[in-house]
Amino acid sequence: MSDPGTTASVKSADTQSGRRFGHGLVIGKFYPFHAGHQALVRAATSSCERVTVEVMAHAVESIDVDTRVAWVAGEHPDARVVAAPDEHEVDFDSPEVWDLHMEVIQSHLDGPVDAVFTSDEYGREMARRLGATWVQVDPGRSSTPISGTAVRADPAANWWALPTPVRRWFTRRVVVLGAESTGSTTLATALGEHYDTAVVPEYGREWTAERPGGFEAPWQSAEFDLVARVQAELEDGAAGRVSRPLLICDTDVLATTLWHERYVGRASDTVVALAHRRPAPSLYLLTGDEIPFVQDGMRDGEHVRQSMQQRFREVLRQVEADRGVPWVEVHGTPEQRLEVAVAAVDEVVAAGWDLAAPLG
Repeated sequence: MSDPGTTASVKSADTQSGRRFGHGLVIGKFYPFHAGHQALVRAATSSCERVTVEVMAHAVESIDVDTRVAWVAGEHPDARVVAAPDEHEVDFDSPEVWDLHMEVIQSHLDGPVDAVFTSDEYGREMARRLGATWVQVDPGRSSTPISGTAVRADPAANWWALPTPVRRWFTRRVVVLGAESTGSTTLATALGEHYDTAVVPEYGREWTAERPGGFEAPWQSAEFDLVARVQAELEDGAAGRVSRPLLICDTDVLATTLWHERYVGRASDTVVALAHRRPAPSLYLLTGDEIPFVQDGMRDGEHVRQSMQQRFREVLRQVEADRGVPWVEVHGTPEQRLEVAVAAVDEVVAAGWDLAAPLG
């Protein structure tokens, strides 16, 4: 172990090389996890044989600690990442409060600490109490000018600083769906162009064109498991890549549950379960069935469109009641539908994320 009380300083993770320490410690709220945190953890992992990252969380905060642990662990699999719930007040001038925090911190360590990595000055006292070296990374955040406060205030303006899983969490998902030949793809495409953002295509249509036996062959439940899983993967992948926190989805797993009912004759336990596990979208847009039906060779027929549309309404009402997801049914010309849809999406975007301020 290095001599306690000594201090090192690095401007960023890239300036630090070699393994100077045995066990390194990084603590933080990671509320949310951002590029500055990444630089801090990289500085530790590049300098230590092993690293513990403690995610300090308080009950008042809006993002649960397990989500934050998953963010950090996913980006830094070479570190040991643990949840360290800490309900104590923050007062760096109080030895008694320091004692309380250190009790939490030390209870989540699996051995002595050789180095403490922080950007802020509190690292000096923490290192002293642990008998470790304090390594100050990017003092003043000059190399990576970002903070959790800035991200919480305006995630979109600080999108550059968010790792992929954090972007995925923040991305507002707007799902366009409806019965056959109701213009859902047309509306989804128009929304993507209006907001200059990605549109997740409907995988079920692609599968229908490729499936063995073609459209006329009897549908099997396993096919809907495949369609639902791939649709979810496409959605999640796009949510982590968009250049702004808004994603348009041309259908989703919820819609797949209804098409399973239609073609197999009953609900699918596995597809329904996946729909329930999925992050709730911010908005559903249901395209109306008042427009002329167009048969493109892969559609069931106009005779079932009205009943399917009614089933969509029933399910969306239930989802709104159960999960609080608003929905709007749009009608009229493509221009009229887009106008109504944009007004609804703008309302969702304007609402922001309403993240609670952390303790201290």
